[in-house]
Amino acid sequence: MRLHILGICGTFMGGVAVLARALGNAVEGSDQNVYPPMSTQLQALGITLRQGYLAEHLQPAPDQVVVGNAMKRGMPAVEYMLDAQLPYISGPQWLGEIVLPGREVLAVAGTHGKTTTSSLLAHLLDQDGRAPGFLIGGVPGNFGVSARLGGSGASSGGPSAAASSAMAAPFVIEADEYDTAFFDKRSKFVHYRPRIAILNNLEFDHADIFPDVAAIQRQFHHLVRTVPGNGRIIVNAEDPRLAEVLSMGCWTAVETFGIEAGHWRAHLKQDDGSHFEVRRGDTVLGEVRWSLLGRHNVMNALAALAAAAAYGCDAAALLPLFASFANVKRRMEVIGTVEGVHIYDDFAHHPTAIATTLDGLRARVGDARILVALEPRSNSMRQGVHADALAPSLAEADQVLFLQRAGLAWDAGKMTRALAGRGHVAPSVDALLEALNFAVRPGDHVVFMSNGGFEDAPRRFAAALRAQPPGSPAPG
Repeated sequence: MRLHILGICGTFMGGVAVLARALGNAVEGSDQNVYPPMSTQLQALGITLRQGYLAEHLQPAPDQVVVGNAMKRGMPAVEYMLDAQLPYISGPQWLGEIVLPGREVLAVAGTHGKTTTSSLLAHLLDQDGRAPGFLIGGVPGNFGVSARLGGSGASSGGPSAAASSAMAAPFVIEADEYDTAFFDKRSKFVHYRPRIAILNNLEFDHADIFPDVAAIQRQFHHLVRTVPGNGRIIVNAEDPRLAEVLSMGCWTAVETFGIEAGHWRAHLKQDDGSHFEVRRGDTVLGEVRWSLLGRHNVMNALAALAAAAAYGCDAAALLPLFASFANVKRRMEVIGTVEGVHIYDDFAHHPTAIATTLDGLRARVGDARILVALEPRSNSMRQGVHADALAPSLAEADQVLFLQRAGLAWDAGKMTRALAGRGHVAPSVDALLEALNFAVRPGDHVVFMSNGGFEDAPRRFAAALRAQPPGSPAPG
């Protein structure tokens, strides 16, 4: 079958392309932004990529068009597809109909932490010999690819695999609440029909499609409605909005996790979250030591562990596997230490994620200075939905450089004033890097935060530091 994927270079649709190719389909695709790393990953699989959404890219007609949710009416390829009555389907529906049937689907939903938790769950299952398939909105460090079909079932390679060899092969899916396609405004995750679902947290986001948090809660309840009675729902015990979702009706066994409450709990041995004890009820299962930081990542760890146990893994036997977990790129990814300056690239783009990330870093680095370079890239951030919460979320930053491009819908001045002299606005990435290079000094920790490309600012900053170390005179 010859498939053409519209929006193929997005992390989700790129994963769909990888799976479609692995199933033996001839795959090609179009995107407005064809660039590495997704473009090189896809081209290495023999997938032809075309720049732009042009009608001629669908000529001759493919057997089916798989439509990403970035597609809109008025785009030439979309209008041609409809006028020519080409067979089309959304990416999530294709996944739900072609890849997921017959598999044990473990879905990870939540406003924050989906990618890290999905990657961790896939890692635990893999190291336990379960050969999971997965589709994750990033590139997990332990796998190097964003998607794979996985094996046909459990193997004897892990400590508890033999105990449930009759179980269906697991498939871990990052279950996004964003809408499916221009012709299907339901959340993506309603297509996945999981038997095990993680509800990690729930806050207001995606202001471009949701009017309020109640609308998001309704979509989460649609997911709850699809989990069978013999399945399991793993829920953050500390999130009242998720409790409200379950109060709408729940027909599945629920297990909760949290640091302060829940069936699965953690006792922090280090404030930065790098060492913690795990308890299930009154039973101490053991301890985790790993490289990740922050209370939020401890919560992600508990969620993944509970889901793996629900699948049939021995939870205590999984604890040593956390030490070998390599997080997803751009989740506090260490770019390097240049001239004594520690540089990180992070995907955080919501005030809660920003605050928890910086809290974890502060617990690790103590009194060292933390400088944040922030790009308001998400739709909600650009619209100013989180403007009032932004300054409080940056409480642990010693200095903040905020990128205010032309056309931003709100004035960042209120935010920088609330930072009481710690906040500064830059009109371009070039100006931001210049100001940052002037402000930084050896021993600082510099965190770049954006859910977009940020014009490769972290690596450009590292290169600039190598060319002109902190404190050195400017070239004449």
